[in-house]
Amino acid sequence: MSFGDQNNPYGQPPAAPYPQQAPQPGQPYAPYPQQAGYAGGPAVPAVMPGLTKAARIMMYAIASIHILITLAFGIAVNQIDRAVDQAGVGGTITAANGQDVDVSTVANVGKGVIGFFILLALVFAVIGFVLAARYGKGGNGVRVGSIVYASFGIVSGFFNIANWGLGLVVLVLSILVIVFCAKRASAEWFQRPRC
Repeated sequence: MSFGDQNNPYGQPPAAPYPQQAPQPGQPYAPYPQQAGYAGGPAVPAVMPGLTKAARIMMYAIASIHILITLAFGIAVNQIDRAVDQAGVGGTITAANGQDVDVSTVANVGKGVIGFFILLALVFAVIGFVLAARYGKGGNGVRVGSIVYASFGIVSGFFNIANWGLGLVVLVLSILVIVFCAKRASAEWFQRPRC
């Protein structure tokens, strides 16, 4: 049995404290800390990647902006009431087609439409806060939900561009959330095995 070259003045090379391995073909290289996978599976991220953290912050921002949009719609309803009261317009007026139209009914329909948008913006804000809060422990459904949420955020952004430019901010942030959640690092974070 041989134990190496007995005449080597330098002795045996020291053993590495951990095995040095190059990434195997088919395994992604990840620049963030990894944990060994379960049952010899691929390594999983130990901390949330930066892109995923950024997407989470943007989700909170989109939801917060929808709270501001809700306030803007509430102010609009108040202004409609004030304008109708100040004008002293009441009763009915005759439309161009000869039909009588009740002014208060028209104002109430307008307030009802705005009320629907208030409710929609509130629901959208709550969904955004819930999804963003689930980034730490949620699975792949949170990532897919964030992408779908941001897709609707793009539509919401188009409709709200007139609200002090808030719609433009929602539009840009929604596009960035879709891009960041679609990245491989985010997918690996949300698809990691859980204890």
